Amino acid sequence: MKPHRRQFLHLTAGAAALPFAPHAARAQAWPTRPITMIVPFPPGGSTDVLARFVAERIRGPLGQPIVIENIGGADGSVGVGRAARARPDGYTICLSIDSAFVLNGALYSLPYDVLNDFQAVSPLVTGPIVLVGKKTMPAEGVSELIAWLKAHPDQASAGMNTIAFRVVAALFQRQTGTRFTIVPYRAAASLIGDLVAGHIDLCFGTLTSHLPLVRDGRYKMYAVGGETRSALTPDTPTFTEVGLPAAIYSNWYGILAPKGTPKDIIGKLNAATVEALADPATRSRVAELGYEVFPRERQAPETLAALLKADVERTWPIIKELGLKPE
Repeated sequence: MKPHRRQFLHLTAGAAALPFAPHAARAQAWPTRPITMIVPFPPGGSTDVLARFVAERIRGPLGQPIVIENIGGADGSVGVGRAARARPDGYTICLSIDSAFVLNGALYSLPYDVLNDFQAVSPLVTGPIVLVGKKTMPAEGVSELIAWLKAHPDQASAGMNTIAFRVVAALFQRQTGTRFTIVPYRAAASLIGDLVAGHIDLCFGTLTSHLPLVRDGRYKMYAVGGETRSALTPDTPTFTEVGLPAAIYSNWYGILAPKGTPKDIIGKLNAATVEALADPATRSRVAELGYEVFPRERQAPETLAALLKADVERTWPIIKELGLKPE
């Protein structure tokens, strides 16, 4: 082959490879700037607290700051929708509780599909739902509370700030034959303030949000979700122990990225998350907050994707059967 012919073929091959080189280089270099973590609830709630802690822990392995962006509204669907529409370059991720990822699909006509418009990064932690009451509630235990609610139908109010809690509240009412008014809140902080002030009587919420105030004696804790009692509240019975198995419910939290995010970036995000969750300091703090880290073998993207699908199949029929509507 003549020299000029060989030179032409070499240059042609190099030119053909150029369109792919920038993408490969970007994937290898990622991240080169701060990453936005969307939290689909206002500041101060349990999801926000967890997100800020996780963001601080994964910034080390990733080598870039993680900027929290709180986007509340419509039970979290506004923020999740923003994440779905984000550019799939690894610089926007979403950390949320399961209710915003899963349950909203049975309540709203959404412009996104949580099973098809996202890529799972990693499940993070689980945490039980608890039933708490204001300090002046006359009932001391769950049995007394149920009896009081039956004797005073529609006289009590219960605050809820996510649809997950409303599902549990509806199941509780159906199983116990009680009736009380549901008061929707956009943020956990305002709900907690009203419960402490006695403006509402009861609340289904996360152990994380309510444990500090229960410990301070600001209000009462009646029951905790999950299969076993929490080590943080060993004197509080589970719903199962008081004969309410359908009220067993534990929230989970996870991280999703927009569909189309490169697999190697998903892998780096997952590796950083796994590293953060393995840190003894992280696990200790997570336990203090009332959460339990997913086992190491379940921290893969595939686990979260399967969990999303299973929860859609499990919860959507319940929401439709109960006739729950967004408020």
